[in-house]
Amino acid sequence: MGQNSKTKTLWQLFLSTLYISSFTFGGGFVIITFMKRKFVDEMHWIDEEEMLDLAALAQSSPGAIAVNAAILVGWRVAGFAGMVTAVLGTILPPMLILSVISFFYQAFATNRYVALALKGMQAGVVAVILDVVWGLGGKVVKERSLFLCIIMAAAFAATVIFKVNVILIILLAAAVGVIRALWGRKKS
Repeated sequence: MGQNSKTKTLWQLFLSTLYISSFTFGGGFVIITFMKRKFVDEMHWIDEEEMLDLAALAQSSPGAIAVNAAILVGWRVAGFAGMVTAVLGTILPPMLILSVISFFYQAFATNRYVALALKGMQAGVVAVILDVVWGLGGKVVKERSLFLCIIMAAAFAATVIFKVNVILIILLAAAVGVIRALWGRKKS
């Protein structure tokens, strides 16, 4: 990749993550949806299966999902410089917004219209999270793997019904995946 092309890619990466982060409310799963649309569907920098893997890594790593996803996507797109660029684009909007809010906290905390706006945004966030579930969960179902569907259903039941800690569920699912992969290699 030439210097001019790399600079252009980094600039696109920065503007994309800045835009996504500026207009994303509701947390990491929402930003993952927008990253998928931008980097998989629109720019074709990452394929869908790899984005699913990056989302799983981002969610299972300590820290904010949005920042973790930016680190992984940035690294995948343009190495270390891409990672730094994506993280800067991702953290600048919330840092600026939080700075303004903290400066005017008293006015925001008691404002009825701000409270109503936040309530309205919650409904939108739920819709976006359902879109992620539909897209990523649908991909697992389309693979027609009974094993993956059982893991998905068991993980859902463990968290919703039995209130098992999400970290434990992720670690167990990862362990089952590794064991399955090793088992498959032994048979070969």
